[in-house]
Formats: sequence, structure tokens, C-alpha cells
Amino acid sequence: MRPENQSSVSHFLLLGLPIPPGQQGVFFTLFLSMYLTTVLGNLLIILLIRLDSRLHTPMYFFLSHLAFSDISLSSVTVPKMLINMQTRQQSISYVGCISQLYFFILFCTLDNFLLAVMAYDRYVAICHPLHYTTIMREGLCVLLVAGSWILSCAHDLLHTLLLVRLSFSANNTIPHFYCDLAALLKLSCSDVSLNKLMIFTEAGMLFFLPFGVILGSYIRIGTIMLRVPSAKGLFKAFSTCGSHLSVVSLYYGTAAGVYFFSSSWGSKDIIASVMYTVVTPMLNPFIYSLRNRDIKQALQMCVNRVKFFK
Repeated sequence: MRPENQSSVSHFLLLGLPIPPGQQGVFFTLFLSMYLTTVLGNLLIILLIRLDSRLHTPMYFFLSHLAFSDISLSSVTVPKMLINMQTRQQSISYVGCISQLYFFILFCTLDNFLLAVMAYDRYVAICHPLHYTTIMREGLCVLLVAGSWILSCAHDLLHTLLLVRLSFSANNTIPHFYCDLAALLKLSCSDVSLNKLMIFTEAGMLFFLPFGVILGSYIRIGTIMLRVPSAKGLFKAFSTCGSHLSVVSLYYGTAAGVYFFSSSWGSKDIIASVMYTVVTPMLNPFIYSLRNRDIKQALQMCVNRVKFFK
């Protein structure tokens, strides 16, 4: 495209969700309730882990960071979507769009790494129980979380810097409810070959490396369980890994539906994206609290304390 046909955009238009006319209020209430549930549920998980000394273990240390990441991931997209639904305004500034994309990639990648770290923690707990405290020492846990943050920030910064060098045409409509990287690349009138190359190489590697750690950990756990085919051992393994495995299935299942099995943004892809960005962060606290005896006990102790002070 020749330079005279290019223009620098100051804002983008988010088309939002394909909501039938007259049902904006119903969907606004629904998504507001889901967002508040996400924030309050994950904050409760963080608070319980902080207050109960029995939860000061590597697994819950990683879980508290995952809960914070889930709150942040929902807060990046949902409030703007709710504002647009309420005001009927679809505009988002260029700076706001880039900022939203920056934090969205950051917390998506952080979730990916934290799930891998938690899978490794479960592998050590089941396959090397006698050496668990020696291997999963405090220094290693801090290093794993810090490394997850550093790699996520570096990955995020790379793709954001590659994006801001691009020019955009007068067509500034994004067929989505948030600023998605793939949608922005389609709007660009610049050469995006480098961006796509980095997505398929660097981003692909950072996605499949944690996924490989998770897959390898559970293959190893399954191998160990098959060697000791007792009902008690299987129940212990399931109680130890059940919550994490459920979260992993939700995360990678919806992510695959959004980024690997869709050719263009249609209604089905947007629904899958809602599952990925809204529903999954909301369900994580329920999955861990309903399947986890320690969390239930910590919650009961907190409730008893409140009743005592009353």
C-alpha cells in the first residue's frame, strides 16, 4: 500500500460481543456478576493462603500467584467490555488498545508458566515425596515464580514493540471485545511477516515448553501410579492433582479453541474467547476450594474467627 493511502489511527473500534438487541442489560448483569465473582473468589484464595500458616507450602504459594494473575487477566478485558456495553461506545484509544494488549499477553503467558510450575510441584510431591521439602525449598519456589514473571514480561515486551512499529489503515474496526494481537495484525497496512514469524517461533516455543512440562509431569505421575495400582494410591494422586488437572484442562482447552482451531473471528471464536478470559478465571477458585480439603479447612477457620469476634 502506498504511503498516501496510509493513516495513523488515534483509536480503534471494538465491535464487542454479538449480543441480540434489547438484551444488553441482561448480559451486562451476567458479565458483571462473573467479574465480581472472579475478583472476590481469587482474593479469598489469596487471603486464606496468607492467613493460614498450614497453607504456607510451595503448592499454595504458586496458587496465590495464579489467583493474582487470574484477577489481573479478567481486569484487563472485562471492565472495558462492561463500559462499552453500558455506554454503547465502542471506541478505545490507540494507547489504551496497546496497553490492554500488553497486559493481556503478560498475564496469559504468566498463567501458562505458573501452571507448568505447579505441575512440576505435583510431580515432585508424588514421585519424590521423601525429598519434597529438600527439592521444593523456598529459594527454588521464589526463583520459579520470578523466572515466570521475567520470561512473561520479556515475551510481552517483544511482541508489543514489534506491534507499535506498524502502521494502520483507516479501517480501524476490531471484530472482538478486546484488542487481540491477531486482529490488530490483520488491520495493519505494514509488513507483518516479522510479527508472524515471532508468533510461530518464539511465542510457539514459550507456549509448548510449559505445556511439555505439564504433559511430561503427568505422564511420569501416571507411570508411577501404574506401578502401585492400589485404590489408596490412586485416590491420593487424584486428590493431589485433581484440581490442577481441571484448571489445566480448562486453560489449554479454551486456549486451543481460540488460537489453533479458528480461521477467523466468528461468533464461535468469541464465545471460546469469553470462556478463556472470563469463565476460566472465575471457575479456578471454585475448583480449588471444592476439591481441596486444606482450603475448606482454612475457610472454616476464617469463618469461625469472624463468628468469635462477633
